[in-house]
Amino acid sequence: MRDAEKKRRSRRRLLHRFIIAGGIVVLGLAAMVGVVWALTPIPDTTQKFATAQGSLIYYRDGKTVLTRQGVNRKNVSLDQVPKSVRDAVISVENRTFYQDQGVSLQGTARAMWSTVTGSQVQGGSTITQQLVRNYYSGLSQERSATRKFKEIMIALKVDRSKSKSWVLEQYLNTIYFGRGAYGIQAAAQAYFGKDVGKLTPSQGAYLAAVIQQPSRFAAPKGADLDAAKARWQAVVAAMVQTRSLDPSQAAAMTFPKLAKIKNPLSANSQKGYILAQVWAELNRRGYSDEDIQQGGLKITTTFDKSLMAAAQRAVEETLPSDTSNKVRTGLAAVDPNTGEVMAFYGGKDYGANQYDNAFSAKVQAGSTFKPYTLAAALQNGFDLNTRVNGDSPIRVASAKDPIPNAGGTSYGSIDLVEATRNSVNTAFVDLAQKVGLKKVAQAAEAAGIPADQIARQKDYPTFPLGTASVSAVQQASGFGTFAANGVHKEAHVIRSVTDAKDNTRKFTAQGVRAYSERTAADATFAMEQVVEGGTGTAARLYDRPAAGKTGTSDSASAVWFVGFTPQLSTAVNMFRDDNKTVSVPGYGALFGGSLPAQVWRAFMSEAMSGKPVMDFPGSSSYDPYYNDWNGGFNGNGWGGNGNGWGGGATNGAPQGDNTPATPAPQSSGTPPAATPDTTGSPDPTPGPDGTVPLPPNDQPIETPPPPG
Repeated sequence: MRDAEKKRRSRRRLLHRFIIAGGIVVLGLAAMVGVVWALTPIPDTTQKFATAQGSLIYYRDGKTVLTRQGVNRKNVSLDQVPKSVRDAVISVENRTFYQDQGVSLQGTARAMWSTVTGSQVQGGSTITQQLVRNYYSGLSQERSATRKFKEIMIALKVDRSKSKSWVLEQYLNTIYFGRGAYGIQAAAQAYFGKDVGKLTPSQGAYLAAVIQQPSRFAAPKGADLDAAKARWQAVVAAMVQTRSLDPSQAAAMTFPKLAKIKNPLSANSQKGYILAQVWAELNRRGYSDEDIQQGGLKITTTFDKSLMAAAQRAVEETLPSDTSNKVRTGLAAVDPNTGEVMAFYGGKDYGANQYDNAFSAKVQAGSTFKPYTLAAALQNGFDLNTRVNGDSPIRVASAKDPIPNAGGTSYGSIDLVEATRNSVNTAFVDLAQKVGLKKVAQAAEAAGIPADQIARQKDYPTFPLGTASVSAVQQASGFGTFAANGVHKEAHVIRSVTDAKDNTRKFTAQGVRAYSERTAADATFAMEQVVEGGTGTAARLYDRPAAGKTGTSDSASAVWFVGFTPQLSTAVNMFRDDNKTVSVPGYGALFGGSLPAQVWRAFMSEAMSGKPVMDFPGSSSYDPYYNDWNGGFNGNGWGGNGNGWGGGATNGAPQGDNTPATPAPQSSGTPPAATPDTTGSPDPTPGPDGTVPLPPNDQPIETPPPPG
């Protein structure tokens, strides 16, 4: 009896001790949890990638998407997501979402059981836990008890401090759905080509199914397709079980048809060249690479989709199919009234060659530089009746040897219209000597040609013949100055940028008067004659007036046609990287009035189709029978006598600095050092006498091409 009592007492003592010890453990655990709770705040920063939104780049209409750049995500508010889509996600990922406190012990246990049996239908972690893991900074993706415990603590706190709607909205905008799509809106576009608000219940169920295995279900085939269909059916069944879908509706649902995969971030062909220019200009305007990749910008460019296609057709359909791949062609079209680059042709394929022919490549301008010499003269007291020496050769004091015309052809004393029409080299050398090389350089710079690109050549007598190198965009912009009545607007490719908060910055070019209206009108009149009956007849537009200038560099290593209507200025160049003569089967060695003029005409005919016909102002002073160049008009130049650059004009005669002093000889016989061009034709180095090889006169085509 006593032994039995002793045993009972012993058991009571052990139980008491066990309870005490257990209580101590529980209290200790509770204290530890309390400490961890206190030491685990909700992170005050989010993972950059969790909220990053890529930028959408549009054509000039602001509606047609050109390409995407960066993270493919577009955040949407929860009310933009159909209820059926939300129900599908909740049914399969966290059925107790609206009832739990952000953590589900049952879900954790179920996840372990599902992993063992391989029959997982619902995720182990709650939606809140998944959000915490992918949204906040400071949580790694490693599988460890420490990380899991920290995740649970933060999930509990988030559930207490944030609404369920906030949690679900962030979750749907954060998770990865495959196909490069982050967030429900990007996923709707990637899988079904529509906004999330237009998803059907069947499509929403598929996106919910994708969450489990986004890579496998992105474009399923064979066994993967069978698995995707089974997973989709499981989602539909889960929706029935949660009563978010009626059984009859579920029975009527069919597996949705998936859209073909499109890589929204790819940029090949012409789009690659566009993206490169857009990116570069955004950087210049203060937008960082991170802004572009993750800032959710809406970037509206200046490019017209139809004109971009027209530029590509003009080049690729005009050039013979057997044209050497070493021959490169660039085209750029600029709106002279805004400075916006409407279209360009950068090359055959950005994927094959990232260095574009329109913006980056700079080649000798040849005779397309002569209009700046003409503008310098007209701006400083000369007029179109001015007579210049077109004989060959011509002697210049600063040059040791006489400068000839190509072929030695002499034109005698000719006015500036004839000199321009027939692109007479010696006439422009003579004119530049009369007006001053400094003013020729100033005229080019006023039209947007960067000073550093002409620094090596501007003091040499052959400078007005186009020995400096320029790009197609620069020439299209420069000639646009004539089209815009003497006002220059800097070429640019961005119209506006709207950030993720809907703040919009618009970009326009400020107009700067480069030439007087009369200078622009007279220079344009002279260039009209080039197209009507001079070296550029192949560029003639049969429904409207056009003005322009041909250009052929030394040895025909670069050939040009640059021309304009009042609405559009376009430059076309052709060149070779190895600086050899540009030659095309069936044409032989090219000159500016041949294929470049034909490409220009093909593009402009399409670009101007349906546009109103606009006339140029014409010349109010030109008299083809006038023989005395002293009868020029007064003033209207930059600086000087009221308006001249530094000389002004009185009584119609050039004064002051119009005749430059002989350049001081250099001991090395070469111009000051400058960074050479890395592609196309480099600036030729002047010889000891200060001369460089001359480009030929541009020869006219005898018979203009037929219309059509």
